[in-house]
Amino acid sequence: MKERLTKIGADLKRFWSSRTKQQKTSYIGFAVVIVAMAAVLTFFLSKTDFVPLYKDVSRAEIGRIKEELDVQGIPNQIAPGGTSILVPKNRVDELLVTLAAEGYPNSGTIDYSFFSQNAGFGTTDNEFNMIKLATMQTELANLIKGIRGVKDAQVMITLPTPSVFMNESVQNATAAIRLDTEPGHQFTEPQINALYNLVSKSLPNLSTDDIVIMNQYSEYFDLNSTQSSGTSIVNQMELKKDIERDLQRKVQMMLGTLVGQDKVIVSVTTDIDFKQENRQENLVDRIDEDLDSLSISVQRITETFSGNGANAGGPLEGEDPTDNRTTTGEAGTSNGDYDRLEETINNEVNRIRRDIVESPYKIRDIGIQVMVEPPDVNDVESLSADVQTDIRSILETIISTSIDKSYLPSEIPDSFWENKIAISTQIFNGKAGSATPIEQTTIPWWVYGIGAFLLIVIVILVFVYFRKRGRSTENEEAIIQEMGTATDNRTAPETEASLRKKSLEKMAKDKPEEFAKLLRSWLTDD
Repeated sequence: MKERLTKIGADLKRFWSSRTKQQKTSYIGFAVVIVAMAAVLTFFLSKTDFVPLYKDVSRAEIGRIKEELDVQGIPNQIAPGGTSILVPKNRVDELLVTLAAEGYPNSGTIDYSFFSQNAGFGTTDNEFNMIKLATMQTELANLIKGIRGVKDAQVMITLPTPSVFMNESVQNATAAIRLDTEPGHQFTEPQINALYNLVSKSLPNLSTDDIVIMNQYSEYFDLNSTQSSGTSIVNQMELKKDIERDLQRKVQMMLGTLVGQDKVIVSVTTDIDFKQENRQENLVDRIDEDLDSLSISVQRITETFSGNGANAGGPLEGEDPTDNRTTTGEAGTSNGDYDRLEETINNEVNRIRRDIVESPYKIRDIGIQVMVEPPDVNDVESLSADVQTDIRSILETIISTSIDKSYLPSEIPDSFWENKIAISTQIFNGKAGSATPIEQTTIPWWVYGIGAFLLIVIVILVFVYFRKRGRSTENEEAIIQEMGTATDNRTAPETEASLRKKSLEKMAKDKPEEFAKLLRSWLTDD
């Protein structure tokens, strides 16, 4: 074995020493590329693709799930923030079923099944009330989650403590609800009213005035009351606050979409005219534009006389023939003609009666103050002039469409907006940072491109290598043939001696007696 290894080593040394410098460089480069490609392909092909198993779960629950996965020997990773856990992609479905059978994730919520599973005689009134409150909150949250557009819901209920005295007034319950809505989903007024009624009817002594509903963006869903707002000072202040809040939310949402939700702060002030006017109008108008009126009854009387004695039966000279008090003469022999026309027309017109009640308020003036954080917090001037112009145009449109038209001039000059719009560029301090999003560990497309390129390079190098090797093999064979021919010429006598030796060995083996005689004759000659 040692001799064989020594021979292989000698052959390799002879082969390497017979190569040119260019060939040696090509072999070394090709070997390096092959090793690098093998390392890269091994890294990417053996890399585990991790995907989220559970997201938006409490950190305590993530810790329990990780402990269970470690016990089972399943590789896992904790996502930034500690509220998600990642596992290999090919085992997600299996783990979801397995962990669900073991009771994971356990959110800690209590529903009505708790009473059937944990009912006992040792439960105190305080414990029972706490369990009952948690159960009501859980069931109400599950009820709200079933509404379209709601991904998750958190409910906090406060129930009043019953009093032992009969003369004390009954306190009302309160409810605070936080919704995680789907991106871009907008609730209509009937849906908001239905949500308020759903929560109000779920608890005793819970009025819609004691319910607060907001989403993850701190936007409130207010219940629009159908009752008259009234004219009292309290109602006027509440109405003014509602108008300002509604305008603020609209501006905040629009500008937040433009520059970012956490980069804009909006404040709105209004001047409202609460004067209410009731008036009655009785109008008369013609029926048709082409006619002055419409005739509902017409009476015409026509009298005509021609012959001798015009005064007979007719009016006296100097009297009006259309006058009903005209008297006729009995005598007279003169000749003449007599005509009489009497017409009575009753006309009809449009009679319009309007009872007008003016709106209880009119917006006389609006002031909007906006603070915007520049894109580069280190450069206050980084907010472009085009963005500022767009913001001003948006605010001008909102103000012009919100103010009552009677308080707007016919032609609005540029100076009109100076006291109504204020835009300031400032750097916000103390704002909450946004959570780091979870990055999905997937192989990018450029990795596949690099792999395809390297594969093509390897194919080309292998083709060049074998081509050069074929040429070098042909050269080696020619050299070996030449060397073999020269060797045969030099060792021709040695080959004849070896043939003689083989003949003698064969004779000694086959015919030992003759070989012995031949050997004695050689010794005698010597």
